[in-house]
Amino acid sequence: MLRWLLASFHLLALGIGLGAVWVRGRALQQPLDTAAAFRRVFAADAGWGLAALLWIGTGLWRLFGGFEKATAYYLENHVFWAKMGLLLLVLLLELGPMVTLIRWRREVAAGTLPDPSAARRMARISFLQAALIVLMVFDATAMARGYGLGRS
Repeated sequence: MLRWLLASFHLLALGIGLGAVWVRGRALQQPLDTAAAFRRVFAADAGWGLAALLWIGTGLWRLFGGFEKATAYYLENHVFWAKMGLLLLVLLLELGPMVTLIRWRREVAAGTLPDPSAARRMARISFLQAALIVLMVFDATAMARGYGLGRS
């Protein structure tokens, strides 16, 4: 039963994360001229953060917990490493927006409106991350069908 729950939460994180990062990108494209506009960005970003925790947590549990396939299956699978490369790229791309959004949250909490000049760049990053997540889905479904082990 735990195997099923881990897989279910891992997939739910996909839906939450893909939706949240897309909504964050859309919110960053809107005029950021009120605290409410910034809060919409923050709400989407919070969903993105929750999804990341759920995704990475369940992913690590599945990788090292032996619930699905043996850890060696993943570590010897070149499609798995491609998926991890995409995840690393998503995480590296997130560094700039994360730092900016933390600063923006503090400024809004202090009652001032942040300079939104980075919003356009962060929106592009969000949409790029969404595309990378879609590519990760293709890797995940290939792995689920046994591709990437050199025998496929």
